[in-house]
Amino acid sequence: MKKFSVFAIAAAAGICLVAAAPAAKAQVVVNIGVAPACPYGYFDYSPYTCAPYGYYGPEWFTGGAFIGAGPWFHGDEHFNGHVNNRYDPQHGYQGSLPKNGEKGRSKPAPRNFKANETRDGRGHPGDDKRP
Repeated sequence: MKKFSVFAIAAAAGICLVAAAPAAKAQVVVNIGVAPACPYGYFDYSPYTCAPYGYYGPEWFTGGAFIGAGPWFHGDEHFNGHVNNRYDPQHGYQGSLPKNGEKGRSKPAPRNFKANETRDGRGHPGDDKRP
């Protein structure tokens, strides 16, 4: 009987301690920092390296300024812009990439721009796929 009362007291004390513990609230803070300063825009996936001349079509630029991609996208939520993913290292591109902070030597989107897909500003393929 003495063992049972010791157990009951210990159980009651444990319940009181658990009930008295403050409830923790979940908090998620993601600080992505400042968008890269790339002359022709940056890829829409981490680590957000600078994209080469010819990757983005003209609709990705407003007054010569890139409207963003990934977490820094500043366009309409229904936006779909043309890209040429042959200039993406994930699709086999091995040419040079501009560095963050580098100044462009020519206007964004070359005159002979050839898109092969559309993307929204957050990295998802759009509806208009081109061969």
